[in-house]
Amino acid sequence: MSNEPLRTLFCIGNNQNFFDLPKNEIGPVWIGISTMLTNLKNMDGVDVIGTFDDDAHMVGPSDGWPWTCYVLADVRDQQTVRAVCNLLRTTMIGEYALWKFFKIEARMGRELTIRDDVEI
Repeated sequence: MSNEPLRTLFCIGNNQNFFDLPKNEIGPVWIGISTMLTNLKNMDGVDVIGTFDDDAHMVGPSDGWPWTCYVLADVRDQQTVRAVCNLLRTTMIGEYALWKFFKIEARMGRELTIRDDVEI
């Protein structure tokens, strides 16, 4: 079994519930997603490589690709990937969990490398 981390792309999308909020009620949701992203970054076994936010060119709910934002990280194992995704269930905004307003999907793989034994 390999000790290589899982190269993981966390795809995050906002849903219609977010867009249904009156503008004066969006602030707590931004605090919630900011808290979730900070917790993700500080989680043991997660090394964030970078982030990508497409909110300037993708407006409206994310029903799938393209997503609203992405976090690329090396993650220790699948259990840790699951724990990151679970942050949407455990991060609260008042009486609602963050998953009322956002969704997350994780794509796991390995770092892309060109093998030395490939003939060119």
